[in-house]
Amino acid sequence: MGGDRPLVRVRWSAAVAALCGLSIAAGGAPAVAEDRAPAAGAEADAPWVIAHRGASAYRPEHTLEAYRVAARMGADIIEPDLVPTKDGHLVVRHENELGGTTDVGDRPEFADRHTTKTIDGRPVTGWFSEDFTLAELRTLRAVERIPDIRPRSARFDGRFQVPTFEEVLDLRETLEQRHGRPIRVIPELKHGAYFDSIGLDLEAATAKALRARDLDGADSPVVLQSFEPPSVAELDGLVDTPIVQLINAAQAELATPEGLDRVAEHADLIGPELKLVLPIGADGRAGEPTSLVEDAHERGLLVTPYTLRSENAHLPDGYDRGDTPSRYGDHRAYYIAMLETGVDGVFSDSPDHLFQARKEFLRKRDA
Repeated sequence: MGGDRPLVRVRWSAAVAALCGLSIAAGGAPAVAEDRAPAAGAEADAPWVIAHRGASAYRPEHTLEAYRVAARMGADIIEPDLVPTKDGHLVVRHENELGGTTDVGDRPEFADRHTTKTIDGRPVTGWFSEDFTLAELRTLRAVERIPDIRPRSARFDGRFQVPTFEEVLDLRETLEQRHGRPIRVIPELKHGAYFDSIGLDLEAATAKALRARDLDGADSPVVLQSFEPPSVAELDGLVDTPIVQLINAAQAELATPEGLDRVAEHADLIGPELKLVLPIGADGRAGEPTSLVEDAHERGLLVTPYTLRSENAHLPDGYDRGDTPSRYGDHRAYYIAMLETGVDGVFSDSPDHLFQARKEFLRKRDA
């Protein structure tokens, strides 16, 4: 399996083969409103529009509706995060703690499951996916995680179930057919070491799900990702799909040339935190890019940073417009600055904004 592949193998070509089949009419699609699909069109180059948790600025995150909206907005790739249930099913939540993104706190029948656990070395209090069967979890409904910042999304609280990984894979096929262009899925495996410690093997379950659908291969429409290097290494031994090593600021050592050499032993892409690619200067605006994109490309690693968000609350201070946290800032300028670093794709909660920024970026680049 993956562990038999040569170092810095055909990683570049495998990942490109899996991702570069994306067609989005990047230069010619109409402006994308929330309820309008871009027309299918010519093949587009990277950078890809990756819908972080779906169109999570507009619908409660990690719901099938959030992924549908993301596709209508022009996303090339949708991102589900995977956690297991008590009975071993893979469901889609950003965390195994359910209180922030479902109505479980309002469900008296589950009050006795409120508890505190140590997850990745820190205490977390709430309700946890691994304490629910799939049947029980399916009775819950999704809610907006940050309603003060995203009241538009909060209007949809209570409407949507927590989906399974299988449902997302089914939806991907439906979206491709509906929109007439390739759409990929980039699941993130959450807390692999923790789940191993309680007897739930997230990596093996994910590999099994892919094999059951004949989706394990270099040309698979699925690309797997994790923050945990041991999880990435385990996946590399289980599957032949492209793999992303996610890198946050606390893991900055992995973004050094020496760290990237080790990452390239098991991964095809890196998903760094934005500031590891584009630091923010004292004025709150984008500074000079780091060498990370160039260093990664030299090692055959594609680069897909996370996460572009459009509200003042999430933008660097130099891109704010006014003092209202939920108001959109100068997101277009920040998004384009990130695209200009040479990244191969970017995660965004607002795929429509990234889609439009990419159109402008490509127009200027190709002029």
